[in-house]
Amino acid sequence: MLKSTSKTFLWKLTDSRDNRKAENWEADGKEITPECPAGWSIKKIELHGGKQEGVDIIVVNNGKLVLTVIPTRGMGILDVKMGELRLGWDSPVREIVHPAFINLHGRGGLGWLEGFNEWLVRCGLESNGAPGVDQFITNTGDKGRMELTLHGRIANLPAQEVEIAVDKEPPYRLRVRGRVDERTFFGPKLELWTELSTEPGSGTFRVADVVTNRGDLPQEFELLYHINFGRPLLEAGSEFLAPISQFRPFNERAATGISHFNRFGAPHKGFIEQVYGLKLLAAENGRTAVMLRNREKDKAVMMEYPLTELPFFTLWKNTASENEGYVTGLEPGTNFPHNRRFERLFGRVPKLRASESWNATVDFSVLDGKEEVSAAAEVISSLQKDHTILILKEPEKIEAEA
Repeated sequence: MLKSTSKTFLWKLTDSRDNRKAENWEADGKEITPECPAGWSIKKIELHGGKQEGVDIIVVNNGKLVLTVIPTRGMGILDVKMGELRLGWDSPVREIVHPAFINLHGRGGLGWLEGFNEWLVRCGLESNGAPGVDQFITNTGDKGRMELTLHGRIANLPAQEVEIAVDKEPPYRLRVRGRVDERTFFGPKLELWTELSTEPGSGTFRVADVVTNRGDLPQEFELLYHINFGRPLLEAGSEFLAPISQFRPFNERAATGISHFNRFGAPHKGFIEQVYGLKLLAAENGRTAVMLRNREKDKAVMMEYPLTELPFFTLWKNTASENEGYVTGLEPGTNFPHNRRFERLFGRVPKLRASESWNATVDFSVLDGKEEVSAAAEVISSLQKDHTILILKEPEKIEAEA
């Protein structure tokens, strides 16, 4: 449905309320923004074959970056490309798997991994983190046991609404918006509205999310951005940069790597993951910044966001063999990805009142060239200044429950 105005081009691709879905669709700057100096295009494609049958993707080409969004998988982002520089990784999961083929309770609650190959995948909304048992209040008012699965449901729920919006006036911002509902009777009624946006010819883009409690009762929620990198940014000698207040290992395995937690090695067969929980520093405006850069310091990605929206940061290192999944995750969130029961003990499970919303905005810059990378690293260094990093060598203990 075309709903253009004098200032904005709008097109609804999907709307479950009136049974609307455009199987294949495209638009470009020549027709919509003929005065824009940078060429751009947006395409919506339905995939076929194997476990990707029926999956929708939206490919946004801003003339410099090519971003692929997956409405069928919670509006996750498959990858971002700028020439040969790619934000993404080579997962053993080769297809973009339709949620219909995912059993979240499989393999002891690890079924989520059977579709895990995106660059950016959201974890939540009711819960995220490790699988395991949690308690909840049933519809009878009694305490019940809930088997939480790895990283929740949102990444395996298709969007109810998807639309394209393009500003017809400078800077001609391109937007892909989607709504994903996580609702159940006698349970959460959470709504995610997300927007991926970028400007033609730019090496930057933004992810802006709003989570709203559509129920009449207060509701816990968790959201973590699992942002994953393989080659070319991840290689022997790559570094993670961040202004750090404190950090600690998730377990004893991670504790063995404290001295070099922010540096990466080559692929190593049999490598066991290491995970670290960080608290970051922010500038006077409340924003923080983190970076992953390659060995030569001439390619990087920087993420900037308000620390109040995403107060906890997780660094996931999985430098296993290429065939097993050579990857690291930079993961800002409302919590650390422990089991929700564990996180609740430490006060890291936020709650939304009826009709209350939570917002998060993350800005990404794809950096190519030593000058760009050096300038961004200086921004992070200026946030660290003379602040001493508090290194907590012992993992948090569940005994805090007592």
